[in-house]
Amino acid sequence: MSSLLVVTGPPGSGKSTVSAALAQRSGPSTLVEGDRFFAFLARDAIEPWLPESDEQNRVVMAAAASAAGRFAQGGFAAVFDGIVGPWFLDLFLSSTGLTDLDYVMLLPPVETCVERVRTRTDHEFRDESATRKMHGEFADATVAPRHVLRIGSESVAEVADRIAAAAYEGGLRYSSSR
Repeated sequence: MSSLLVVTGPPGSGKSTVSAALAQRSGPSTLVEGDRFFAFLARDAIEPWLPESDEQNRVVMAAAASAAGRFAQGGFAAVFDGIVGPWFLDLFLSSTGLTDLDYVMLLPPVETCVERVRTRTDHEFRDESATRKMHGEFADATVAPRHVLRIGSESVAEVADRIAAAAYEGGLRYSSSR
């Protein structure tokens, strides 16, 4: 069995870019993009940041986690890129079929996230108020400080190095609290 690393954070935190770099570090590996699972919703989807989307988000999160867990069980170094707030972490872990995983939350300043969301060209999400709301939720979330990586002007390689080192040392390991 290999491993599962969850890279999360608010929109614009750099999780997709960093996750892609991490997935290229060892093989065999896979990059599971959480946003793709929301794209499977064909009709009557609710924007995932709205309060009334909770049940939908739980279903999508469980499906994405199941796929990521299956890759890890199959011997792949799996990297999951998506919004997995601490409030969904136990659900996510239980849906993977694994006993533990590595979890890191990228948290740059809110203005960095807003600027990245505003100027990106490879993603259709551009909602500033939702970005600010989700950043606040992540910043206020209850999670062990060792899982939070506050970042500033570091390069993608530097952030990936910090994550890889922390995971190697066991500092990002998460096991269910149940």
